[in-house]
Amino acid sequence: GPIVGTDGVALTLEAGETLALIGANGAGKSSTLKAILGMASYTQGRITLDGADLKGLKPFQVVRMGVGYSPEGRRVFPQLSVLDNLKVGGISRAAAEVSERLAGVYEYFPRLRERASQRAGSLSGGEQQMLALARALMSRPKVLLVDELSLGLAPLIVRRLLENLRHLADAGLGVLMVEQHVEQALRIADRVMVLARGRVSFEGQARELAGQRDRLAAAYLGGSEERR
Repeated sequence: GPIVGTDGVALTLEAGETLALIGANGAGKSSTLKAILGMASYTQGRITLDGADLKGLKPFQVVRMGVGYSPEGRRVFPQLSVLDNLKVGGISRAAAEVSERLAGVYEYFPRLRERASQRAGSLSGGEQQMLALARALMSRPKVLLVDELSLGLAPLIVRRLLENLRHLADAGLGVLMVEQHVEQALRIADRVMVLARGRVSFEGQARELAGQRDRLAAAYLGGSEERR
């Protein structure tokens, strides 16, 4: 069954699947992520992970249940080293387990191993985004929420980071990404959902939308029936 389900936006995500959530500013994309994380309250609908209800849980409890989060603007701890940033994400206290998780994360992001003792604030923007993703993976999530990965980064770096996400999904992680850079997102997503004013205006396979600028624009604008 789906690992994440929300009834209000009727969103489901399977293990190993990448779903891109796109739409104009204010469409409700980040609010959807925040609701899943327990950072925004909602009165109607429900959110489940592997059948377990997440309603009423605090963000740290949602993370313990298996949800990783890479926030918009990265928000790494600039004064802490790369290694200490990663340890913050590894909520488990057993040192052996933390080392095992670090080894797994370094396999995906070898550059972070090279920069382990460096202050996070001195990393490039792309490296900080890499660190934000890696930190989220340290809790061994079943699903990873990624908010605006491309913000302020060069397209080539965005492409590399999205390829990393694709590899993680191929290894069984469910990835739910909110992304303004639509064409980049469609390159790696399996499915896409377009939100307009808090409602789903299009949902389908990413390949159906890739390269169809007119259709994308219509989806962004909410379709002709909403404009009448």
